[in-house]
Order: sequence, then C-alpha cells, then structure tokens
Amino acid sequence: MTAALLSLSLAFTLVTGQFAPQQAGSDPLAPELEARVQTLGKQLRCAVCQGLSVADSPSSMARAQLDMIRELVSEGKSDAEIVEYFVARYGEWVLLSPRAEGFNWFVWLGPVALVAVGGFVIWRQLQRGAGAPEQAPAPTSEEETAAPAAPAGAPPADEEDPYLQAVRRELER
Repeated sequence: MTAALLSLSLAFTLVTGQFAPQQAGSDPLAPELEARVQTLGKQLRCAVCQGLSVADSPSSMARAQLDMIRELVSEGKSDAEIVEYFVARYGEWVLLSPRAEGFNWFVWLGPVALVAVGGFVIWRQLQRGAGAPEQAPAPTSEEETAAPAAPAGAPPADEEDPYLQAVRRELER
C-alpha cells in the first residue's frame, strides 16, 4: 500500500513538473553583465535560505533578488550602489562577508587573536618543559645501605591503601 502511494506521488510530480527548479523571471543580460550579476549574487545572502548566496539558492525569493540585481545592473548602477541598495533593504545581515569596520573587527580579528594566544600558550609550555630536569643530590654512604626509598610524592608504605597493598602482594607472587 505504501509503495503504491509513493509511486502515485512520484508519478504526479513527474506529470505536473513540480520537480523542476524555479526559473528566473528576467532574461539574462550580455555575458559580461551577467557575470557581474552572478558575482554580486555570490556576495549577498538569500533572505530565506540564510546559509546560501542569492546566486546559489533555489528559492523563489533568491530568484527575485537576483532579478533585482539584474535590473539594477541594466540600469547602470555600480557594484557599491547595488550592495548599498540591498543593505538598506535587509540590513548588513544580507552580506555574506561582513564589512571590516566598527564592531565587526571582532569577527575578523577574533580568530587571529585566538591563534596567537594558543601559540603563546604552546610556546610557554615548551619553554617550561625544555628546562633541564632537577638532579637529586648524590646519596651518602649511610643512605646507600638503607632500604630503597619510595618514589618522590608517594605516601609511606604503612599509609598506603589496603587494596593497593593486596594487589602488590599478588604481583610479587
């Protein structure tokens, strides 16, 4: 039953042509102007898709925006004027690449600052680890005859965990 419904829905979309992508509403311009339209379209964010440029988006809103770019280019507007037209309408959010001015400097310089701080931390760790290890003083003759000392930082043998003592006894067998 499910297969039949899927087949019918597929047949319906093939017959009605609803699978076809949206066509732009205006005719393409001369090749050099159309290349300029596509370049501008790659700089502006689609108002619906949010992650795609106007040139890459399949939505009808993006097609309308691309048509508007095409119209403004045919009127002889400069690239800066076209970008300002969209910024005035949609805000600076419409730019896929934020402008490097004002508060946006944090967006541009933040990653560089993080890499610099990370490099400094790594450099400090390497400098700290590159120092010669401290040498223990040579043992005296009395210490040589005594029982071997416990490793530095280890608790005295009688204060060790009873479970740890049991494990050590098992390992010694």
